[in-house]
Amino acid sequence: MMTTRLSFRQSPWLRAGWLLGICLWLVAATPPPKNILFLGDSITAGYGLEPAQAYPALIQQKIDAQNWPFRTVNAGQSGDTSAGGLNRMDWLLRSKVDVLVLELGGNDGLRGLPPDTTRNNLKGIIERTRKKYPQAKIILAGMKVPPNMGADYAKKFAAIYSDLAKTHSALLIPFVLENVGGVRELNFPDGIHPTAKGHEIVAANVWKVLEPVLQNLLVK
Repeated sequence: MMTTRLSFRQSPWLRAGWLLGICLWLVAATPPPKNILFLGDSITAGYGLEPAQAYPALIQQKIDAQNWPFRTVNAGQSGDTSAGGLNRMDWLLRSKVDVLVLELGGNDGLRGLPPDTTRNNLKGIIERTRKKYPQAKIILAGMKVPPNMGADYAKKFAAIYSDLAKTHSALLIPFVLENVGGVRELNFPDGIHPTAKGHEIVAANVWKVLEPVLQNLLVK
């Protein structure tokens, strides 16, 4: 009996099928990137800038430079308050959240809302995230209010973030606008929203806390 042997050279269809199988195996073997959700107001949204200039996009550039498997999701919304962020959580949590960078409360402070109200809303965001994704890492981006809000109010407001970080085992960026807030040349004429150069510094402030978290997730 004569045996017929097929080779890849003789059978392009067999070769194509083999290559397709390898590709599908590689895709299946590669885990999807982990999601970093940036939930915030106009600072996170990059008010007055192109999306690529906002600090979450600059964080993605830092991640890509390391070739790390993380994807940033910018859920910043100009004018948003802590209550608005809490109201959006059910929709946002439909997608997996591995890391939450929570930058909200600034507009609460500018409106003079009671610090306890802001605290409870931010607490609710943290608790909903942890309930849906217990392993999610939480990073709180601390915010401060202008001096004209009064020293007592400013002190109570600033304490919101450090207190929540302690009670909910979250990491803290003490002041996300460090070296940017109040610096005229790093903000638009309104004195509130960072320019592109300002966002580069904000990205560095965030990265200082976020990078070790991502490194830790890489080894898990």
